[in-house]
Amino acid sequence: VEARRARVVEAMAAADEGKKRKLENAPNPDSAKTIRGLDLPTFDGKGLKIAIVSARWNSIVCGSLTQGCVDAMKACGVDAADIVVEHVAGSYEIPFAAQVLLETKRFDGVVCIGCLIKGETMHFEYISEAVTQGIMNLNLKYNTPVIYGILGCLNEEQAKARAGVEGAGHNSGIDWGYTVVESCLLKKKYLR
Repeated sequence: VEARRARVVEAMAAADEGKKRKLENAPNPDSAKTIRGLDLPTFDGKGLKIAIVSARWNSIVCGSLTQGCVDAMKACGVDAADIVVEHVAGSYEIPFAAQVLLETKRFDGVVCIGCLIKGETMHFEYISEAVTQGIMNLNLKYNTPVIYGILGCLNEEQAKARAGVEGAGHNSGIDWGYTVVESCLLKKKYLR
């Protein structure tokens, strides 16, 4: 009886795993076993209209993040015609541009993509804080998913690794694409 019960439990677990996919992050640099990564169910994003606001500053990184985000949304069934990508000069301009798009009421969600790399002055801290607060406030003011896709890195190598540039690391834009679809579906489920 115990052996049969174990087989049933194992079969149920395998069935659940078949409905999920694991989105792996880059390997942990100290080679320790990691628990990072998302267990993702299958999302049906058909019919969702999603905007991306991406900074042109650090364009190689932001371009890769944007493409990863678009690819993930398409993998969830979001039609390419329902994805709008707008560009702004830098990360500081992102909250305003996202607000403009939210004001149109045409989008179920917005993904904000930028990359801040620390320099020798306090500029990084000021911009990072302003952008973070701006994006958080948009979520609350518009009751719409506004995904925080702003990398805050200490150097260019970290930025490239988090954007999957030149085959390094994991493209975080993929995570943000899945996150915006999941968040939009949550809103549609509970708020009509």
